[in-house]
Amino acid sequence: MATGSDFDYDLAVIGGGSGGLACAKQAADLGAKVVLFDYVKPSTQGTTWGIGGTCVNVGCIPKKLFHQSALLGPHGGLHDARELGWTLPEKVEHSWPKLAETVQNYIKSLNWGYKMELGKRGVKNMKALAKFLGPNTIGYTHKRKGELSLTAKNTVIAVGGRPWIPDDVPGAQEYAITSDDVFWLKESPGKTCVVGASYIALETASALKEFGIDTTVLVRSILLRGFDRECADKIGTYLGQIGLELRMRTLPQKIEKMEDGKLKVTILNRDTNETTEEIFDTVLYATGRYADTAGLNLEAAGVVTAKNGKFQCVNEQTNVENIFALGDVVQGRPELTPVAIQAGKLLAKRLFAGSKEQMDYDKVATAVFTAVEYGTVGLSEEEAEKRYGKENLEVYHQSYTALEWAPTHRQDTKGNEIENPHFSKIICLPAEQERVIGFHYVGPNAGEVTQGYALAMKLGATKQDFDNVVGIHPTTAETFTTLNITKSSGKDAAAAGC
Repeated sequence: MATGSDFDYDLAVIGGGSGGLACAKQAADLGAKVVLFDYVKPSTQGTTWGIGGTCVNVGCIPKKLFHQSALLGPHGGLHDARELGWTLPEKVEHSWPKLAETVQNYIKSLNWGYKMELGKRGVKNMKALAKFLGPNTIGYTHKRKGELSLTAKNTVIAVGGRPWIPDDVPGAQEYAITSDDVFWLKESPGKTCVVGASYIALETASALKEFGIDTTVLVRSILLRGFDRECADKIGTYLGQIGLELRMRTLPQKIEKMEDGKLKVTILNRDTNETTEEIFDTVLYATGRYADTAGLNLEAAGVVTAKNGKFQCVNEQTNVENIFALGDVVQGRPELTPVAIQAGKLLAKRLFAGSKEQMDYDKVATAVFTAVEYGTVGLSEEEAEKRYGKENLEVYHQSYTALEWAPTHRQDTKGNEIENPHFSKIICLPAEQERVIGFHYVGPNAGEVTQGYALAMKLGATKQDFDNVVGIHPTTAETFTTLNITKSSGKDAAAAGC
């Protein structure tokens, strides 16, 4: 049980996103007196939202719903429906306003639900921008009472991150939108230039393409930096086949607003050093995120950050004993919602229930929700080679077309059938009974497939363990129970049938 009677609160949480909410609710359930500060700074284009943080409002939730809508589009569900017997009108149109209404109403219902959950647990929910006045003192501005402060025995910083727009591209910060804005647009963005090649950039761009929006992606160097190269290339190939324009090694140099409201973008080709100009309705930057810690007055509490504004933590503890950090503001940790939630819950249990359990950041599964999905756990092939040496690995792989796609003969923009867009790969250590250290899957329902195999990975599964599992037939997940072609063999990894 909490003590801390010398303070106004046992725990103050700054940030009402996934990690902050999880920690606050868990602490309250354990008897702690908790206050949570949640304040949404408007985006560069003035977009704001409710409690729940990035994931709920401008991240995972709307992204997945937009993706679900895109999967039903002309290169996916609509094409398959016709081939599998459904009679549809020749012209099927997508309504952005209807999509926006459905998604935004759902998000608002989640915002309301979080408020109710906090209230039921007795958590004081403060819609105010907080800053440190000392290691145990937090200042904030009350709408009616002005500048106030409170004390807390422990404080958790869970303010997350915001999209980064470079300040060296004239017009970018003034005219470009980000993922903080796109999901709250009431009308279609029209012809769109997406700047960046991260999973956020490609997920958004591939959805826009399936909605029938003319979309161009400016890629500085490579797609999906940090992910497995082979899988990233598979995704890039498929996105190109369905008509998404990926302009490799290009960068915007300047964005100008025309008299008609459209945006003229000057684009540099890094190979030829030549520039061209093109007109777009919208420019969307997805070139990374920064930790939103600058305004917390950390100096007053003695808290130190790295140059990028993140905290160097040991078991979520900053350099100040009673101040902790969760989620995207922690240096070297996966910037993923479930990571922040799990870390927040475990921290609350350590603070208020005597638990000793620490967050395990190893083998965290994740998925990329592009037009062809990608799920992964553990090391990429490049990371594995760097850590163990290529000669000390065995890689099993198979490329194929999932059954649900095979009979419908999905086609590229030139009318050619798209062959073997799906891919399964595991990376093993022969010296350790072929323990699986990398899992990679490109195919339908990647998040669902990968989540199950993540448990096996956490438990130290070997290739023999995978082989001993009887697969569910016919599924793509089944491929991981029958992989038998190694890269070292040099044999063709393309499957012939089910």
